[in-house]
Amino acid sequence: MTYDAGAADDAPPLPDGLGGGAAVTVMWRPGCPFCSLLLRRLERTGLVFDRIDIWDEPAAAAWVRTVADGNETVPTVRVAGAGAGAGRAVALVNPSATEVLDQLARLAPDRMPSAPRASSDAAASGPAASGRLARLAAGLRARFRGRRDRDRGRAAPR
Repeated sequence: MTYDAGAADDAPPLPDGLGGGAAVTVMWRPGCPFCSLLLRRLERTGLVFDRIDIWDEPAAAAWVRTVADGNETVPTVRVAGAGAGAGRAVALVNPSATEVLDQLARLAPDRMPSAPRASSDAAASGPAASGRLARLAAGLRARFRGRRDRDRGRAAPR
């Protein structure tokens, strides 16, 4: 679910002292399997993100309630814009890693995780670099969708 307060990119700011300089901030709690899954998948991409335990930070729990219809649904993710997207942010409630990467590519493409590069690509920049980011995002989306579809296709044990 994406937070919508009437404007597409209008997630409320995080309370002072929460979050660092990363464009992505994940609100989570210990023991949450959905949180563990999302954190693992984001870590695998190489994405730099902040994580805040809502049980340790009451202000973070309050922020989650504002974007999750009064519930403390986790994981809840805030993706903040950078560069041309500065000042914009979106809140995602229980998103997949693909949804997080899609919003990051839209709001702060320069903060996307870098793809493993061959030595000939090391000095590339400009349009070629943005093409690599788009290919990385597409590859990650396909990879995670494939796993999700495979897991749904399994028959229940009898």
